[in-house]
Amino acid sequence: MKKMFKEFIKWIVRGAIYIWCKIYYRAQINGLENIPKEGPLIFCGNHRSYLDPPLMVVTAKRDMKFLAKEELYKNKFLAFLGWVFEAIPVKRDEKDIQAIKMSLKDLKEGNCIALFPEGTRNGLDKGEKLKDGVAFFAVRSGAKVIPCGIKGGTKEQRKVTITYGKPLDYSKYKGCKDKEQLDKITKEIMDNIIKLAK
Repeated sequence: MKKMFKEFIKWIVRGAIYIWCKIYYRAQINGLENIPKEGPLIFCGNHRSYLDPPLMVVTAKRDMKFLAKEELYKNKFLAFLGWVFEAIPVKRDEKDIQAIKMSLKDLKEGNCIALFPEGTRNGLDKGEKLKDGVAFFAVRSGAKVIPCGIKGGTKEQRKVTITYGKPLDYSKYKGCKDKEQLDKITKEIMDNIIKLAK
């Protein structure tokens, strides 16, 4: 009964956010044909604002669990969204084994997760080093990566466009632990995201 209730709440919240994005931000969605309807996927995009995660969640037409920093749960509304969409809380600046296990379990079961290579909002602009999380999960699980470019959705440009790219397959590196190779994969993924965000 609880599961049915939660699914009902998710359906309402997803619909409300979708309508809000379409009306207020005049959201344009491109590349949905690139998203496989089945199988584990890792969604990742550029991160500019709090709009990015819900925008991806309601437009991708695949359920996904976002890896979200624990601090977000201090905000009641964001905590509510985290509960509704079953986000995976992550402790920042440390290797969160619990979050890693939960994410890998979801991928093994054929589900989808989502995270940002920048690690924080406007990470590249701030000079932050890209995080290898996406590459780690891709080579560990064999799941394909869906790069996602987001532009607009700001005070200067309200209209937002989200573009999903073709799946990136790194299964040939499955089990790879080489830091240099993970860095190369991370850069390739981010380069794809940047192109899609133009």
